[in-house]
Amino acid sequence: MAIIEARSLSKTYGDTVALQGVDLSVGEGRIVGLLGANGAGKTTALHALLGLVEYEGELSVLGRDPWSHREALMQDVCFIADVAVLPRWLRVSQALDYMEGVHPRFDRAKAEGFLGKTAIRTKARVRELSKGMVTQLHLALIMAIDARLLVLDEPTLGLDLLYRKQFYDALINDYVDHTRTIVVSTHDLHEVQHILTDVVLLDRGRVALNCTMEELEARYLEVLVAPDKLAAARGLGPISERPIFGRTAVMFDGVERKRLEALGEVRTPHLSDLFVALMAGRYAGPEASLNGEAAA
Repeated sequence: MAIIEARSLSKTYGDTVALQGVDLSVGEGRIVGLLGANGAGKTTALHALLGLVEYEGELSVLGRDPWSHREALMQDVCFIADVAVLPRWLRVSQALDYMEGVHPRFDRAKAEGFLGKTAIRTKARVRELSKGMVTQLHLALIMAIDARLLVLDEPTLGLDLLYRKQFYDALINDYVDHTRTIVVSTHDLHEVQHILTDVVLLDRGRVALNCTMEELEARYLEVLVAPDKLAAARGLGPISERPIFGRTAVMFDGVERKRLEALGEVRTPHLSDLFVALMAGRYAGPEASLNGEAAA
């Protein structure tokens, strides 16, 4: 079952094209990483899914048009933005009271259970919490709602490594199952790579890559090549290369593993390295070198 279906989804702001002809299909229970450089259209795409902006083309989220049926859609969708919007004067207990009063699918006991795993006191005000604690509170409130779709827009922005790890651990251990779908836009690619099932890469409003993690890992390979085999590696048409401790990490798209094994150690590239490799040439101009740096 498709949770999200987009066909020729487009959005412009004056002369600025934010989305252009985006086609997308997301099934139930998938965890989709929405990636792209700043200005690629990620936030606009998320806002369209949430019914926050009008758009051209066709878009269905949980079988509904987000713009015209937003109120009904929000019964089944939760959203965490890059900046928590909880009032600073609000007490944690009041946040629980509010959610219990306004959302029919909010489970207060579940939220209190999540908060019990943190150092957050129910009598504390939001202004007394660290940024990481505010994010933990926000996540606890959201995870206690029986929603079918969770949308995350840079949810760990500005958090240190410990809080980022705690955030994603809580998400995976306490929220994810085979029925809930998550769409996450983030620059913390190392933190999310192990939880994603699919990757969608936007480039200037268009879909540049849309595949499962299994397809991605089969398609893209990186080889640690010694200097004496670098010429042979370059002869196979790599998409990028970068120096690493006297050797060169050379990345390939669609080259058989057996052909690469003769060149050196073959491995699956980190998602962050793949992102840089795919995007560097697009923004460095036509004279960009293999490692993405503009030629002198």
